[in-house]
Amino acid sequence: MYSFVIYIYALLIKLVSPFHPKAKRMLAGQQQTFNTLKQQLDPSARYIWVHAASLGEFEQGRPLIEKLRIAHGEYKILLTFFSPSGYEVRKNYEGADLVCYLPMDTPGLSKQFLDIVSPVMAIFIKYEFWANYLYGLKQRNIPTYIISAIFRKNQLFFKPYGAGYRKVLNCFNHLFVQDDVSAALLKAYGVDNVTVTGDTRFDRVADIQAQAQAIPLVDRFVHTATAAKCFTLVAGSSWPADEQFLLDYFNQHPDLKLIIAPHEIHESHLVAIESQLKRPSLRLSEATEANVRSADCLIIDCFGKLSSIYRYGEVAYIGGGFGTGIHNVLEAAVYGVPVLFGPNYHKFKEARDLIAIKGGVSVPDGAAFAAQMDCYIKNNALQLEAGEAAGQFVQRHIGATDCVLKDLAQLL
Repeated sequence: MYSFVIYIYALLIKLVSPFHPKAKRMLAGQQQTFNTLKQQLDPSARYIWVHAASLGEFEQGRPLIEKLRIAHGEYKILLTFFSPSGYEVRKNYEGADLVCYLPMDTPGLSKQFLDIVSPVMAIFIKYEFWANYLYGLKQRNIPTYIISAIFRKNQLFFKPYGAGYRKVLNCFNHLFVQDDVSAALLKAYGVDNVTVTGDTRFDRVADIQAQAQAIPLVDRFVHTATAAKCFTLVAGSSWPADEQFLLDYFNQHPDLKLIIAPHEIHESHLVAIESQLKRPSLRLSEATEANVRSADCLIIDCFGKLSSIYRYGEVAYIGGGFGTGIHNVLEAAVYGVPVLFGPNYHKFKEARDLIAIKGGVSVPDGAAFAAQMDCYIKNNALQLEAGEAAGQFVQRHIGATDCVLKDLAQLL
């Protein structure tokens, strides 16, 4: 039944690909995987295979990849992605020896992939449970792990009709999970080869913070000519549903500066943002020392800078919460700023935890966002207290990568 569903899914991807750019890129990438492996795979090398669904999962697994590379240079790293949003951004990632798409999880393709790669170890990050790959790894006695995993009662594994799919959990030699709730849930269903190590994303954002470089133009933007710091909101990974009330609030508060980094930076989206602004704005690509202070809103029209830009804000807003789910709140929290986000956050433990310690706030609509921003602007002590709570929250949870590496090292 599982393989039938995968065949149907693969067919749907093929049918929509002429009309859906993301599906088209994924299909084209998967079709190139075996050629890439045959041309670039070193047949004399031993590979650790790391799989990430997309960019977010890659960032989650990146600290482990880089520490494995340092501690066990005798192995090469094969990194695979399922989504174009991960592969297209990280296809030239220097921390891996080979990067490619993961072929669709059909019995034939999964067997072909494993026959060619023959990894010494497989590591899946957070959510990936491809049954044919996992069964194939188990049949070959290849040690298989999942890191930073999190489980919820409403997942298919734990449904009355999910017993068949739940068997894939037995394919892992060990499951490194984020919290005690996940461990207890797994144990209740007979899966006890589990260790609570926390979330490796905390290690990643701490690394980013440590390595972040100043961005002089942004620094100049958030300061007045007399070097006074302007109260600045940094809105990261925003979508139109977020921007509607973010920009409205900004337009009505002349003392507020806004840095906005939209999730999609194609021209039509940038123009749509600019059309809603009633105060001077500037794209980062057009900014100079001479003109950057003339703008009240700085639009980040490039990738790769947002995680460093959060440091320039007094408050951060993370987009996506009015869609399928929020983006990475930890990238902002690590800098000790309070974090706001929309209502679709419940799948994200770190967001729930930030709310619990008052370092983060979920805003269900524009009115709630405006009220919370007013509180932070008018009450400096409240804003600083919330930011400190967010920053300390990240610091307390650093170290998951070392816990995982310690266990894996015994097998390498």
